Amino acid sequence: MAAAIHPLNAESDRLLFAYWVPNVSGGLVISKIPQNTNWDLESNIRYAKAAEDAGFEYGLTQMRFLASYGAAKQHESVTFSQAILGATKSIKIIAALLPGIWDPTVAAKQIASIENYSNGRVAVNVVSGWFKGEFTALGQWWLDHAERYRRSNEFIRVLKGIWTSNDETGFSFSGDFYKYNNYNLSPKPVQSPHPEIFQGGNSDDARNNAAEVSDWYFMNGNDLDGFREQIEDVKARAAKTGHTVRFAVNGFVIVRETEEEAISVLQAIQGKADKEAVVQFQEAVKQAGASTSNKTGMWANSKFEDLVQYNDGFKTKLIGTKEQVAERIVLLKSLGIDLVLTAFLHYDQEIKQFGDEVIPLVRQYEKDGRGRDVDYEIEQTGDVYRKR
Repeated sequence: MAAAIHPLNAESDRLLFAYWVPNVSGGLVISKIPQNTNWDLESNIRYAKAAEDAGFEYGLTQMRFLASYGAAKQHESVTFSQAILGATKSIKIIAALLPGIWDPTVAAKQIASIENYSNGRVAVNVVSGWFKGEFTALGQWWLDHAERYRRSNEFIRVLKGIWTSNDETGFSFSGDFYKYNNYNLSPKPVQSPHPEIFQGGNSDDARNNAAEVSDWYFMNGNDLDGFREQIEDVKARAAKTGHTVRFAVNGFVIVRETEEEAISVLQAIQGKADKEAVVQFQEAVKQAGASTSNKTGMWANSKFEDLVQYNDGFKTKLIGTKEQVAERIVLLKSLGIDLVLTAFLHYDQEIKQFGDEVIPLVRQYEKDGRGRDVDYEIEQTGDVYRKR
C-alpha cells in the first residue's frame, strides 16, 4: 500500500527536504556546545516520526567505522536505516555504502530486501571515502582519489545492473574492481527502475560520476558563484552522456525569532568548537581537496569555522528568521537545487520547528511562483551568498 501524501507535498514540482539522521554521537557539529540531540535508536525513531509529520521526505544515515572527530560512537548505516523504516510509514531513508569496505553483491541484496520490507522506502548514498584511517584500520587498500571514484563508478553500475537485470539472463559485468557472470538477484527491488542512488563530491571525478551514473548529486555548502558553477558544470557533463541527475545541497539550519539571535547561536557553536577534533578533521580532509586533479575536492576551500559542521553546512546560510531561511531556500531552488539536506543543533525541538515554521512558508512561496526565476531570486536574496 502506498504511503499517504503529506498535505505539504502535493505539488509535483516542489522542493524536497531531507535531514541528517544522527546515528553517530556528537550531533552534526564538532563542538562542545550542549545539544538536545541523541544518537540512540529510540531517539532517532522519534526524530523520524517528527520528520514525517513535518513534511520531510528523506532521512540520510551516516557512515562511520571508527571513533573520530567528535563522533565517539556510531551505529551502522544500513541496519540503522532498516530499523527506522520499520517504525515509520512514509519517509524514505538513504543508507550510506562505502565501496572497498562494502561488497556490491551484499549491498545489492541487503538494499533490495530492505526495499521490499519497506515498500520502496530505501535509497543509497555511495561514499567514495575521504578517511584513510578507516581503510587502513580495516586492512583495506587506500587508493588514490581518482581510483576511489573509479571504483565507486563501477560499484554504482553494478548495483544498477544487479537490480535491473533480466531474470532469465542475469547480470554479467567485467570491470577492474568487480566481475559477475549471469548473476540473478531475486527478489528485485519494487522501485522502478531501481532504488535512488545519491553521491557527493566536488572534484572532476565526482562530477563525472554524477554525470554518468548517479541519480542525485550531493553538494556541500557554498557561495552563490560556487553553487552556480557546480550545477552548470555537472549539467553540461550529464548532457554529453545523455544522463539526468538531480541536485541536493547540505545546510545547517538555525531558525530563531531574530537574525541576531540565530547568528549568536552560530557564533556559540563555533566559539565552543572542539578545536583538537576540528584540526584533526581538517588534516584528514586536506587530502580530499589537494589530491584531486583540479584541486577543488570537497573541503578544498573550507576554513576552520566552516569545518565545525562536517559538510560546510554553515555556508548555505540557512541561519536567521523563518522568513529569511525560507527565502534562501527558494533561491536555492531557482539555482536548480531539488533537495535541501538539513541538520540541526537541537533535534528534539528543531525538526518540528522547521516543519511548523519553514516548510509551510516555502510551499506558500512556491505556490506564489517563487523559486522559478533565478534572476529575481538573486535580486531578492542573493547578496547573502556573495563572497565576503
